[in-house]
Amino acid sequence: MKVVLAIAVGGLLVAGVAAQQPAPPVMGTVATQDALVTGGLEVQGMQARLVSNVSVTAYDRTASIALDRGGEVLVCATSEFHLLHSGTGKSLLFGLDRGALELHTPSEAQDVILTPDLRFSVEAQGSYDLRLRVTRNGDTCVENAGANSPVLMLNEAFSQASYRLMPGQHVLFEHGSLREVVDNERSSCGCPPATLPVVAANGSPAEKASAAHPFPAAVSEGLTPASSSAPVEEPQISATLHYGEGSAAPADPAVTAAPSVVVTPVSTAPPPTPPGAHAILHKIGSFFHRLFHPQS
Repeated sequence: MKVVLAIAVGGLLVAGVAAQQPAPPVMGTVATQDALVTGGLEVQGMQARLVSNVSVTAYDRTASIALDRGGEVLVCATSEFHLLHSGTGKSLLFGLDRGALELHTPSEAQDVILTPDLRFSVEAQGSYDLRLRVTRNGDTCVENAGANSPVLMLNEAFSQASYRLMPGQHVLFEHGSLREVVDNERSSCGCPPATLPVVAANGSPAEKASAAHPFPAAVSEGLTPASSSAPVEEPQISATLHYGEGSAAPADPAVTAAPSVVVTPVSTAPPPTPPGAHAILHKIGSFFHRLFHPQS
């Protein structure tokens, strides 16, 4: 009986301790229609709340993770990303397997950023405006944009090599090596810009115009020219001609697109008056006079 009671009391103590343990804070949220999310998470409607050790693989568009500590992580299309708690407080571990990401959030002292070849840690805090891309051959593009960005210390995973990345630096580590540095890199390290929709050659004029100018407001504001493929309505011309005494009305200078018209002049003089009876009798008398008096 005493053994059973001890077990019961022990179970209650364990349950009490477990109940007193605070639940791990949520790291952030992401829309489930933008990415495949696995790991410790809670799904509420179309949002996944990221609790612990989660993987986020973006679909064919950028997936935005709203961080609970403020700011966001942009996981670029088809990229594989990991998010974990790091140390204490609001510090996080950001892991990029391949692809690209953008990090926009205030830094924390124990933040860590991992790629397959490199480890980033915070040496002096700031506000991240960080763009990071890892290619298939290991090339690692890093853009630590902004004067207020943190100073980051980089270390190789399998050597003692290190590199201090200062605010505003934009570099490329070839094959993920800190010994092969291109310190004047110009290519963007973050998410590529969204592409315009492709319309088939036999698409309707409306579809072609929409693809060429996806923002109709830009046309109305005069920022982009209207599409030449849009149907043009022929102007409707109406004119009334007036005739005066022997002359036509002057041409309307606004009517310049009307086809030329050939006008045959019409005489406005009155028709001749038919001969009267006196003239007819005079002509008959003259005829008979010439007939009987040919010598006169």
